[in-house]
Amino acid sequence: MVLRLVLGAVFTAMAVGQLASWDQMPEIVAGYQVVSGAGATALAVALVAGELVCGLWFLARPRSRDRAPVWVYTAVSLMWAGLAVQGFARGLTVENCGCFGTYLTQSLGWPVLVQDGLLLVYAALLLRGGRAVRPTGETPHPGQKPHPERAKNTPHAESAESTENAENAEHAEHAENPDDAQKVEQP
Repeated sequence: MVLRLVLGAVFTAMAVGQLASWDQMPEIVAGYQVVSGAGATALAVALVAGELVCGLWFLARPRSRDRAPVWVYTAVSLMWAGLAVQGFARGLTVENCGCFGTYLTQSLGWPVLVQDGLLLVYAALLLRGGRAVRPTGETPHPGQKPHPERAKNTPHAESAESTENAENAEHAEHAENPDDAQKVEQP
């Protein structure tokens, strides 16, 4: 939960900084020399929208187990890391990495690569954390059948089983013929 809150605050701040300097964001993205013109604008829109969606989601619902914001976070982190790695590998001089728009500027170098690497580590942690096994008796997703062993251990299952046993015992007690009492099915 703490990781989601911190990442939510960071990604929301990134999006706000980029929106506040929107007129320069396509140019900043084009500085990585992967896309230009309309492509740079589209990539800038995708980055800002993704940061805003997952940032606000993490802040508003830090305990959420929904996978969509985690995948959005992962995609945005991969895009930033991809831009940085390819730019660094090609020896590009990028004066402003663009993470916070024109605010808190950093030139492309090892610190930016380490920060992007950490974002990817956090993405892996969030993805791994979402795979936790549901506690016994937790309701499955719609359309998913509960595991037979887990279903037996739920309070509802125990209640239903004991009700069925009580009904069978009551039926056996009220049988007129002792032989009929033996015909009652026992689970």
